[in-house]
Amino acid sequence: MGYALNQHADHVLIELRADGGGGYRIPYGGAYRLVSCPNYLGEMMEWAGWALACWNLGALAFFVWTVANLAPRAIKTHRWYKETFPDYPQERKALLPFIV
Repeated sequence: MGYALNQHADHVLIELRADGGGGYRIPYGGAYRLVSCPNYLGEMMEWAGWALACWNLGALAFFVWTVANLAPRAIKTHRWYKETFPDYPQERKALLPFIV
């Protein structure tokens, strides 16, 4: 599920520039209805699954490192969207739907 979420979120971002237009736009659709960075959430889910499947300290450490890297980036990106776009959907969270 994490892989599918990550791929879909990346596809939505790629399509924002498909018409050749420049500048930044607000992504819509899919998990973007709920969070600003579903691609980061999907990647964290992927590594969580990998850590569970491997069930060792190295895999757990990699998952923790990924969360420590992507969670602050998601919060910063969410904040940037809200500051840059006055019409940014207020119900969206940074990373976890309905929570953060």
